Order: sequence, then C-alpha cells, then structure tokens
Amino acid sequence: MVPRGRHAQVVHRDGRRLAAMAAAFVLSASGTATVTVATATERPSPQPPPPVAAPPAPAPPEHAPQELALPPSEPVTIDVPAIGVHSVLQQVGLTPEHTMEVPTGPHYNDAAWYRHSPTPGAPGPAVIVGHVDSAAEGPSVFFDLEDLRQGDEVLVTRADGLVAVFRVDAVDRYPKDDFPTALVYGDTDRAVLRLITCGGVFDPSARHYLDNVVVFATLVRSQ
Repeated sequence: MVPRGRHAQVVHRDGRRLAAMAAAFVLSASGTATVTVATATERPSPQPPPPVAAPPAPAPPEHAPQELALPPSEPVTIDVPAIGVHSVLQQVGLTPEHTMEVPTGPHYNDAAWYRHSPTPGAPGPAVIVGHVDSAAEGPSVFFDLEDLRQGDEVLVTRADGLVAVFRVDAVDRYPKDDFPTALVYGDTDRAVLRLITCGGVFDPSARHYLDNVVVFATLVRSQ
C-alpha cells in the first residue's frame, strides 16, 4: 500500500430497497456491475454471489444524533482529505440486466454516486463507488481507500450548496463471494455513507481482485 495521499492528482483528472436492487457491487470497465469491483477492460467481473444474512449494523457514534439528516439533494463532488481525494461525482444506475453501472470511458477515474441510493446526507445509506486502478493507467480514484482510519472525514458537496461531512466509523474488507449485502445496502434510520472499491489479492487467472473494501461513515454535520 502506498502512503496516504499517493494519488491526489489522479482524481483531479478529469435498506432493504437497495439490497433488492443490488446484491453487492462490482466495477467493470464494460459499464456494468455485479457483486464485486473489477477495474479495467482486462478485468472481467465474476457472477454475483447469493444474498447473505444481515450482520448487525454499526452503531452511530455518540457525536452523531440519529435525527441529524439533510433534505435530498444530488451530490456533485467528493473530497477525502486524509488520502488526497478530490473527484467530481458521476451518477450510475442499473443496466437492463439489473446490475449496477460503473464509471467508464473518460469518467473511468471519477467516483460515482449510485442514484438508486439516498442522496448523501439524507436518511439511509448513500453509496459512492470508484475504481481502485486499471491495467492501462495504474492507480484510480479509490486506490488508497483502505488507508482510511476511524475518525477521518469524507466531504460530499451537494447541488443545494451544502457540504455533508461524514466521519469514518470503520473500514472493512470482505471476500467477494461472502459480501455482506444487507449490512452495506440495508436501510438505516440515519444518514450514512458507503464507499466501495476493490481490494485484497489480484487473481490473474480470474482477472479481478478477490475482495471488496467498504468504508462505513456517518453524517456528523453540514457546512
């Protein structure tokens, strides 16, 4: 893993209802997503695993009352100071096959908000995804995501001019064939954020990473 902030210049380049729509998450350069995250044209995605039972959701931090939430407003940028990330936020939805779209083409290195999740700051789990790297260009927007630590902040600027400030509660890595769907996508009664990318060992025969990295964060204020 490279030092925090390694790829700041890269990103400047350019629940229940969620669990029912996305069994987990996969990034692929073909513009679709299944259950995990692939990163380039040369790295196809595996078939999605079956849904899994929901582990207990993480408790809100003491400094974040459950009633803290913002009205809906679409996100426009994301900043993660601890790892040097600044990115315009694209939007992704679902393909006709009901798999998640992912950033592709000229927007490959941008992060993207999954528009079938709540807007960041509104009650529920807002989902933002990004590639970890690509075979052609190397590190991408979420290359250092696993370097985040509890207490780091994620700032999402919204179309209404408000900046939703989230504090990281946990950073976990899950095998792609045992992804905790309900924990990541399940409904919550507070405003939370999930950042998702690839992680773990790259399997050259399958041409994808074996794990997903998920950052869990909770809204603590707006500015």
